Amino acid sequence: MKKVYETAMINHGGREGEVQAPNGTMKMKITAPSIHSEGTNPEQLFAAGYASCFNGALQHMLKEEGIKADSEVKARVSLYTLEDGGYTIGVILEVHIDGMDKEKAEEMTDKAHAFCPYSKATKGNIDVELVIV
Repeated sequence: MKKVYETAMINHGGREGEVQAPNGTMKMKITAPSIHSEGTNPEQLFAAGYASCFNGALQHMLKEEGIKADSEVKARVSLYTLEDGGYTIGVILEVHIDGMDKEKAEEMTDKAHAFCPYSKATKGNIDVELVIV
């Protein structure tokens, strides 16, 4: 396996703190999940990363097949409590490909899911549902 990229983020204060890039290019306030919070939370950050990575994988699959189409991916990340008092997350990926019928969109979405690094990382660890919209 050949590393092609590495990044880092540093957190101080957990869910009531901040996260920043070591070089200072990005800094965000972190707060617990809430509709009225003034910062972001780990679930939102995960959703942003997964949606972006998955849509990149989808665009790659479309290009591989010679298909030019715009696509949009919404990652809905939910936080769940477990019986042991811990937590887990689940993801629903809502995928839209302009001008494509549902059957072909499902095929392309499945290919992207097999290719996407986030999908590979979460496989067997959390529930991920794919929905064509």
